[in-house]
Amino acid sequence: MPRRHRTHPLPLAAGLALALAAPAALAAPQCSGSRMDEAPPAVNFRVDNDLFGGEDQDQGYTNGAMITLVSPNLVDYTDDPCLPRLARWINGYLERLQPGGFEQQNMVFGFGQGLFTPTDFTRADLVADDRPYAGVLLASFGYNARNDGHLRTTQLQLGVVGPAALGEEVQDAVHDALGDEKFRGWDHQLRNEPLLGLVHERMRRWPGDGSVNADGWGWDAIGHWGGSLGNFATHANAGMELRFGWKVPDDFGSTPLRPAGENTAPSSRGRGRGWSAHLFLTSDARWVLRDITLDGNTFRDSHSVDKRPFVGEVGYGLAVMRGRWKFALARYHRSREFDGQKVAPVFGSFTISRML
Repeated sequence: MPRRHRTHPLPLAAGLALALAAPAALAAPQCSGSRMDEAPPAVNFRVDNDLFGGEDQDQGYTNGAMITLVSPNLVDYTDDPCLPRLARWINGYLERLQPGGFEQQNMVFGFGQGLFTPTDFTRADLVADDRPYAGVLLASFGYNARNDGHLRTTQLQLGVVGPAALGEEVQDAVHDALGDEKFRGWDHQLRNEPLLGLVHERMRRWPGDGSVNADGWGWDAIGHWGGSLGNFATHANAGMELRFGWKVPDDFGSTPLRPAGENTAPSSRGRGRGWSAHLFLTSDARWVLRDITLDGNTFRDSHSVDKRPFVGEVGYGLAVMRGRWKFALARYHRSREFDGQKVAPVFGSFTISRML
């Protein structure tokens, strides 16, 4: 019998090297002064994998990796020298997406890949009662705007699903390097389709000014609501995150799976000193109208399953910060996403962040 395997995360060393080398352009040479001192640009590298879930799973959202580049606080989105020239040029055409009338604002640029597979990796035929094979590549441009304990975030997502997303090639390369058995059903993956999506969320943080958490032990609570519109995902969602620890950061959450999570929101308190750490518990509920990884291709025939319209998720984890570095490890439990799904998904996420 073939050896049972897991879909292992992409090698952390390679991803981290790319993450640390890429974003120097965010700190443009003309950008200086108090904005850079209080909220310098940052880079985040994240890996999601069911290996981190600890439930011996290998199905569903099985692996993902993302690099996120975060600008410092900005005066505006089109003329601020803290943004690279290319970003300012793009923003000139996306004025309708940019919030106004806020005290603080920044931009977030992301690029990532996600892999979705059925449970039985040994089958080369179409597994009709399980989710489709799918690889997704997404680039995103995000706009954050903050007033005290209120945050608005909007993301424009562009990408592709199908063979052009290189899901099979990436998974096979990792499995070859680790000596693992390959998934055999990639011939039945979703077909190539360009992806376009718009994500918007609003968040409220208590306490809003960060005074309780500035030094010593503290807590906060962050509520969110919003949604996504596009052929990749269309849903409405709402949820809450609770955090408790030593020098809880002045941001809007420690879960990297949502907009403005994990070290991307504008800061009003500046960079903390010394060690800090906190625990977090997060939840999210979604009313799902479309999920291309379950519904299949939009304009062409493809494999699909009957998705469930309501999906819930609970996550918990630990974040540790020291100087310019932040590390976060989380575990997520999600309700079943489609009819006939044998087990509820469990996966983990590991994030490394560094201020530049």
